[in-house]
Amino acid sequence: MGDHKARLKDLLKEHSLMFGEFVLASGQKSNFYFDSKKTTLRPDGAWLTARVILDTLKEHGIRADAIGGMTLGADPIVCPVAALSHQEGEEPLRAFIVRKESKGHGTGRQIEGDLEPESKVIVVDDVVTSGGSTLKAIDAVLEAGHEVVAVLCLVDREQGGTEKLSRWPFYPLYRRSDIFETVDS
Repeated sequence: MGDHKARLKDLLKEHSLMFGEFVLASGQKSNFYFDSKKTTLRPDGAWLTARVILDTLKEHGIRADAIGGMTLGADPIVCPVAALSHQEGEEPLRAFIVRKESKGHGTGRQIEGDLEPESKVIVVDDVVTSGGSTLKAIDAVLEAGHEVVAVLCLVDREQGGTEKLSRWPFYPLYRRSDIFETVDS
């Protein structure tokens, strides 16, 4: 996993880490931003993200039926993970996406994907700051009757989200301090 994880970290530093003045989804202001989609939507970034996630699941003995999370952060992560898990054939994971709110038309679902009732799921997010978006996805999954067996994120900004997600096994692939040091949030 070392080479894959190191290469993904390099891609995140090169393509996703930005400096300037930003307002985060949590409402906090920051002088840096992780635009993870600039990495996860690249062919090499999508594959490396899926590879590192599957390696992390194997390393920690995490078994689940599906992986998903809140749109839009989870979208470019969960489909490559599902595809690679299928290719490897051991225990393929289904992908699912949690909408911010239930659709007002069609099926009216908040969770998109073909989940079996009472599935064991992994909730994933691209970046965790306060944990708010991840918690919304978890709430929707639990409300639908599924069991959350783990929570993963690509980057933990180390700004309180870990503590809020401590009810579940939480595995950040990287922490902000793994990618760079800063004195300002």
